[in-house]
Amino acid sequence: MNSTQNERITQVTSTTLIVGGDIAKSKHVARTQDFRGVEVGKPVTFG
Repeated sequence: MNSTQNERITQVTSTTLIVGGDIAKSKHVARTQDFRGVEVGKPVTFG
């Protein structure tokens, strides 16, 4: 997967769902957002 940052940005379309996770502590959190950066749903917390 050798692509530049600009190539990755152009891959984001209106049907893209972005999932981010924070696993730094004992409680992990995952969030989703759409292509505009608007949060979709609620954050999910897991151990």
